[in-house]
Amino acid sequence: MRIILNGKKANYENVRSAISTVREKYRDLEVRVTYEYGDIERFVLEAHREGVKRLIIGGGDGSVNEIVNALAKLPREERPELAIVPLGTANDFATACTIPPDTLESLHLAVSGNTIPVDIASANEQYFINIATAGFGAQVTADTPAELKNFLGGGAYTLTGVLKLLDFVPYKAKMRTPDYEGEDLGIIAAVCNGRQAGGGQILAPKAYINDSLLDVVIVSPFPLGDLAQVIEEILSPSKKGRYIKYFQTPWVETETEDPAPVNLDGEPYRNDKIRFEIIPGAIDLVLPRNCPCIKTERR
Repeated sequence: MRIILNGKKANYENVRSAISTVREKYRDLEVRVTYEYGDIERFVLEAHREGVKRLIIGGGDGSVNEIVNALAKLPREERPELAIVPLGTANDFATACTIPPDTLESLHLAVSGNTIPVDIASANEQYFINIATAGFGAQVTADTPAELKNFLGGGAYTLTGVLKLLDFVPYKAKMRTPDYEGEDLGIIAAVCNGRQAGGGQILAPKAYINDSLLDVVIVSPFPLGDLAQVIEEILSPSKKGRYIKYFQTPWVETETEDPAPVNLDGEPYRNDKIRFEIIPGAIDLVLPRNCPCIKTERR
């Protein structure tokens, strides 16, 4: 087993203490620490060459996104198992999956837990495991200062969002799915494998990470007088919503006149034409028992 630590977290006392404690039982646990972007992919390729069976990523949603992209480049049968120790600001994917926020507890799960094949998604040549946000949602994530995120945690996204919504111009996009083709106007759009983003905002309450489907959410412009209806549609989203459209699909293609800001698990991306597509069972992920994001027969 090998843990890849985000370099900004490597000297945290709780992280070092947790690793020392777990190593008392699992002496084969090795550590790699990142210094700059690209190190995670390099460490994944190194682990692949050396036959490492399980990789543990210690970091936030951005680190998870980076290791998912690295793993996706390997043949499916050769990908190491993946576990997550959440060390970021929001940790949206880990939180929705009920991976423990406590470092020692999550590390114990990472080294001893069972894996489940889960889906990832592609956006053209890029990959993500949680959520791609477009338009307003992407701009909020990109423009929230790091200092504000550190001070307020996930609440910083909400604060920045309220300020920006006052003068935000909606985006117009052509959209195509297996059973729909048309043009939509939206202030927020999300293509989801997971359920939440932006520091705890539940965008896709019906999403499962092993159902071979993307959950797509589009928030259309609305007058303040219809806020009650918007809230009702948020609580009970459907494909027929007036302001909140929610549907599931294996793929969706979007096209805008100018490249719209998009975030893949919080990582910025721009393109005027994007094909989002689910990749079923792409990664074997360590998850806690009764993870609410896993679809089982009894559900």
